[in-house]
Amino acid sequence: MKAEYDFSKGIKNPYIHKLPKQQVTIRLDSETVSYFKQLAQNTGIAYQTIINLYLADCVKKKRTVDISFPEA
Repeated sequence: MKAEYDFSKGIKNPYIHKLPKQQVTIRLDSETVSYFKQLAQNTGIAYQTIINLYLADCVKKKRTVDISFPEA
């Protein structure tokens, strides 16, 4: 292995089309995690990837949260 390498003629990775993913910490209830883990087992895709795909679809379709509380 060389002590130094010359990267002056290097090019950026042409296969990266999107920005790198950002690591976040999020608290999810266990039922939700279990649901996505079951989907992961059925599809062979990591559950974190499935959650990301679902959230990305929500962004693409501009979905909003419908929160309603029962009247007392």
